Amino acid sequence: MQIPVVQKVLAANDLLAGEMRAEFEKFGLFVVNIMGSPGAGKTSLIEQTLSRAGDLKIGVVEGDLATSLDAERIARHGAQVVQINTGGACHLDASMVRKALDRIDVTSLDVLIIENVGNLVCPVSFDLGETARVVVCSIPEGDDKVLKYPAIFSSASIVVLNKIDLLPYVPFDLAKFEESIANIGRRLIKVSCNTGDGLDNWMEWLRARQV
Repeated sequence: MQIPVVQKVLAANDLLAGEMRAEFEKFGLFVVNIMGSPGAGKTSLIEQTLSRAGDLKIGVVEGDLATSLDAERIARHGAQVVQINTGGACHLDASMVRKALDRIDVTSLDVLIIENVGNLVCPVSFDLGETARVVVCSIPEGDDKVLKYPAIFSSASIVVLNKIDLLPYVPFDLAKFEESIANIGRRLIKVSCNTGDGLDNWMEWLRARQV
């Protein structure tokens, strides 16, 4: 009896996500769902993106279990930001994002970034109506994440490897990680949100995919 219930939940989620995707397309809005482990640097990447946005108008939906700490960081950059607290749920779903959109003027934006809850498992199952998915990884997490969590990496448009400034200090096999990404056919962008290295490549990718 459990399986049909799950199927109905996902079907309802996908239906709502499809409606939101159509709405985003109507407004010419590029929507990025950023996923990754806690501490990978998702919020830091968004902060760096806002700092480099220029005339690109970016809004942010922040997902978090319990706090508004990340949203407060984003708000300091002057961007529209809405916090979603999941109350313990390990992912965002379409209904949560739908409610958040009532508090943000998407018609004034070029890009909407959704920072998902820190997790490499659950977020992959929930369509949020996004245009693209990005997985953020970091050097301290280790070089085996693509092999251990293949679904979320395969669902992503690109993978961003953050904290490359730590490569000299952490036992991370970069060649092994690059091979893992190449094997699933995804582009890898290497960045350091600390030093700024590689962020021009990230911004180039983001700007090139605006609707």
